[in-house]
Amino acid sequence: MELRVLGYFLALAREGSITKAADVLHITQPTLSRQLSQLEEETGVVLFERGNRSIRLTGEGLLLQRRAEEILQLVHTTEKELLQQEEHIEGTISVGCGEIESFKLLSGLFQTFREKYPRVSFDIFTGSSDLVKEQMDKGLLDIGLLLEPIDIEKYDFVRTHAKEKWVVMMRPDDPLAQKEAVTAEDLSTLPLILPHRMSIQNELASWFGNYYEHLNVVFTNNLNTNDAILVYDGLAVAIVIDGALSLWNQSLITFRELSPSLTATSVAAWKRGQPFSPAAAKFIEHAKRQLNTEYYK
Repeated sequence: MELRVLGYFLALAREGSITKAADVLHITQPTLSRQLSQLEEETGVVLFERGNRSIRLTGEGLLLQRRAEEILQLVHTTEKELLQQEEHIEGTISVGCGEIESFKLLSGLFQTFREKYPRVSFDIFTGSSDLVKEQMDKGLLDIGLLLEPIDIEKYDFVRTHAKEKWVVMMRPDDPLAQKEAVTAEDLSTLPLILPHRMSIQNELASWFGNYYEHLNVVFTNNLNTNDAILVYDGLAVAIVIDGALSLWNQSLITFRELSPSLTATSVAAWKRGQPFSPAAAKFIEHAKRQLNTEYYK
């Protein structure tokens, strides 16, 4: 027996008429009659005495009425108790990420999760993907947003749909700012800031080609904000992920895309087999559901 059909049955028992019950339920009379006939077939008993204008319950019908009311009340009570359990989810979820475009997706997840669980807060650790993964390996972070390439053999993950674009950060008065895009030749003789991660440097080496061995790399660094200070002071230009650069004051620091373009992907990952708090476990399920819903893999 389906709960929905039991609800139909109780509506007919209350109204005493197929016509009235169908109106209350906002379904057609033939649909209601068919569902109730199937209910009698399932139970193997006659539940109604059908008259010209009204319907009365048989003895078996009266018994089912009492039981159906008990069943639906139990379902209602259970749903209410489960909702109350959900409302009591609280605690702090630790999340690691870099300064990347995908953080906008993470921000959206925070918002929708807190709408349902307002007593949950987030502790955000910002660093390179290698540092974030190191913290996850130690059990210090629940979930990490990792820029690829990254070894995630020990992790479960969902790949985001966001494309992370590599750009050159510069002062607005730098001659490079006059270009629509920057080539490897444009950068070949300039003082540079490169990302600290070796896996990323390998990606950039492929992009630079023959120019890479002769680059003037003055700094390696992890965070765009520190890069910006060095760039603003005129010490170098920086190759970075665009991330939130579009929100910065372009009169102080600006950026241009690489030509040919260089992009990367990112994953939301969590350590396989690690025990999580109820809040963290629910956030991971929320992230999986939301990201997969929006055609991520």
